[in-house]
Amino acid sequence: MKILHTADWHLGKRLDNYSRIEEQIEVMNEICEIADEQNIDLVLVAGDLFDTFNPSVEAVELFYKTLKRLANNGQRPVIAIAGNHDSPDRIDAPDPLARECGIILIGHPNTKVQEFKLPEFEISNSVEGFIELKLNHIKFPVRIIHTSYANEIRLKHYFGEEKEQQLNILLAEQWQSLANDFCDENGVNLLMTHLYMNKKGQELLEEPEGEKPIKIGNADLVFSDGIPTQIQYTALGHLHAYNNVGTIEKPVVYSSSPLCYSFSEAGQTKYVSIIEANPNENVSFEKIALKKGKPLVRKTFDSVENTVEWLNENQNTLVELTLESETFLKAEDRKLIYQSHPGIIHLIPKVKNEKNSENQAKEINLNQNMEDLFQDYFKSKNGNQEPNDDLKNLFNEILNA
Repeated sequence: MKILHTADWHLGKRLDNYSRIEEQIEVMNEICEIADEQNIDLVLVAGDLFDTFNPSVEAVELFYKTLKRLANNGQRPVIAIAGNHDSPDRIDAPDPLARECGIILIGHPNTKVQEFKLPEFEISNSVEGFIELKLNHIKFPVRIIHTSYANEIRLKHYFGEEKEQQLNILLAEQWQSLANDFCDENGVNLLMTHLYMNKKGQELLEEPEGEKPIKIGNADLVFSDGIPTQIQYTALGHLHAYNNVGTIEKPVVYSSSPLCYSFSEAGQTKYVSIIEANPNENVSFEKIALKKGKPLVRKTFDSVENTVEWLNENQNTLVELTLESETFLKAEDRKLIYQSHPGIIHLIPKVKNEKNSENQAKEINLNQNMEDLFQDYFKSKNGNQEPNDDLKNLFNEILNA
C-alpha cells in the first residue's frame, strides 16, 4: 500500500502581519494533487493542523475542503491528529460528520476512535490509542498506534503525576503493549504522533523559530528507542524541516511543514513523505518536494539603490531586509523601499562599520551645545547611528522656534 505523510499545516498562520492563506490554498491543492497522482491509499496528517486554538473562518474552511479532497469522497481514509497548536476539542468536534467522509480526527491522546464502515474501507478494530483499518482493495490490514500532542496537564491526566520523569517509560510501555496485542506480521504497522522526538545520544534538533516550544529542558523529549520493533514507519509532526531521526530500515520521519513559516526556515525545501509498505518488510519511502508558496529570503544591503534594485527583481518573495548605513534611514528612502515590494516583512536598520561594542558605555558631555547633545542622544538610542540631515534640520527648527 502507498501512504502519504504530511504535518504542520498551521492553517491560518501569518508571518508577522502578512497573511499566508493564499499560499496555503495553493500548497494544499498541491498536496491533494500529489495524493491523486501517486494513487495514495492512506493519508496521515501528524498534527498542528491549525496555527491557533481559535483559527479564522478561512483556515477552518480550507482545512475541511482539503481533508474532503484527500479523502476522495470516502474512498481514501485520512487520519489527522492534534498538535500543540491545536485545540483537541475543536479537532474532535466534527468527528461524526467527518467519519461519513472517510476522515478520522483524533484530538486527545488515548482516544478510542469509534468503529465504522464505509463502502471502500472500515475501522475493523479500535482501542484507546490504536486503530486497525481494512481497505477493500488491499489484502492486509494497516494498524496505527496514535498519540496526539498533550500539554502537561493532559499528560498528567493520561499518564500520571510523574510525567517529567516517566514520559518516555510510559509512552514506550503503552506503545509496546499495543504493538504486542495488535501488530503482528500479517499487517502494516505504523506509529503516528506529534511529539518532540530524537535519537538518544544525538544532537538536539532545533524547534522552529516562533514555534510554541514542546521541549522544556529535556522533560518533554521523547527518544526514538521507545518505538516498538513491530513498527515499520513512524510519522512525526512538530519540527518544520524534513528529517529521519530513525534508520533507513525503521524510519522515524518529520515530513516538514508545507511552507516556510519563519525566516529561520529561509531556503528550506518542504516535502511530503510517500511510503510504500507491505507486511513484515522494511518500507520504502521517498520525499516529494512541494513547490508552491513564496520563498522567504534574508538579505543585507549597504545602499538604498541596491536594495530597491534587488526588490524590483524579486517580487515573488517574502523578505527580511537589513540595511547597513552610517546615518538614520530617511523617511523618503523608507517609503521608496516599501513601495518597491509588497512582501517586506521586516526592515532592520544597522550601523555600518560599527566600531564600539554595544555594551560599551559612553560618557556624554553635558556642556556641549544643544545640536551636538542631540546627536549624541540620538546615537545612544539608535544603535550609534547618526541622525540624517532632515532630522538635524527639524531639531534646529524646533530649537530656534
